[in-house]
Amino acid sequence: MNLRQIAVSALAAMILLSLSSASCQKKEKTITEVTEVEPIGPDFNADSAIAFCYAQCEFGPRTMNSEAHERCGEWIARQFEQYGCEVEQQKAALTGYDGTMLRATNIIARHQPERQRRLLLCAHWDSRPWADNDPDSTRWHQPVMAANDGASGVAVMLEVARLLQQSDSLGVGVDFVCFDAEDWGVPQWLDRSDESSWALGAQYWASHYDAKGKEMEFGILLDMVGGEAAQFHQERMSMRYAPQVVERVWRAAHAAGYSGYFPMTLGGGITDDHLPVNEKAGIPTIDIIPYYPECEQSSFGPTWHTVDDTMSHIDKNTLKAVGQTLIQVIFTL
Repeated sequence: MNLRQIAVSALAAMILLSLSSASCQKKEKTITEVTEVEPIGPDFNADSAIAFCYAQCEFGPRTMNSEAHERCGEWIARQFEQYGCEVEQQKAALTGYDGTMLRATNIIARHQPERQRRLLLCAHWDSRPWADNDPDSTRWHQPVMAANDGASGVAVMLEVARLLQQSDSLGVGVDFVCFDAEDWGVPQWLDRSDESSWALGAQYWASHYDAKGKEMEFGILLDMVGGEAAQFHQERMSMRYAPQVVERVWRAAHAAGYSGYFPMTLGGGITDDHLPVNEKAGIPTIDIIPYYPECEQSSFGPTWHTVDDTMSHIDKNTLKAVGQTLIQVIFTL
């Protein structure tokens, strides 16, 4: 649920403009060849994941400095602990674009922390405080429930953590990181852009990242992974920083049977939590994020930064596609 300016650089903008003119005529531009492999790993339970989405939304919008935000954060931490993870709550006082002091908490949960080889899975857990992309301008100052843009990514990670607790055969440990203060970016009504105002929690985490002798092989960011009719095209900044990880994940999706959700086509270039993870922490990290090239309201889908980002628009089949893809990746490492 980030800023997600489709053009994070002038070059990306020019490329995207040329792509968009042809996107309606060419839906499938193959940029990766898929090698046939067998599905592997436990069955990702989409009903469990959707229950995790519900549980977060029950707290209300998890906007910064709110009671709902604090209570939900404690709940998330307890869930990871319940699934055998070593949990750290990284507290930080961050400054929003408007000078607001934000009481932020990055929730870090380590599965099998003793393992040297590690994988990073991450998502943001805060809610957008303003529905500034809502078609009804009278709603722009209302908070977003963030069922998809926030809760869905955390829900998928929690279900993965639950499944990993039941397996002792993995050769890799997993760091789950729930980034805070991702969505306090400059609202659209100000008609100006400040990319640094987004992904504040991820910026802080990446600036303080210490590998501690561990080998973080790569990272996968989950953003809005539960929406209706979602497709996850290959995000341009991910292709710039970690094309080999994109290759691995999209091949895993096809092997798991979810090629329809993960087409071999380029999407937009996004300002999201994966950028500081790549640029500051030095971990090659990609973004699994939907792309709706034909949606007039937003290329992130019709509910992005609107009051309609609620559980009624969460599709458990989408959660299943993303979750099973992650299982495929993890169990083939």
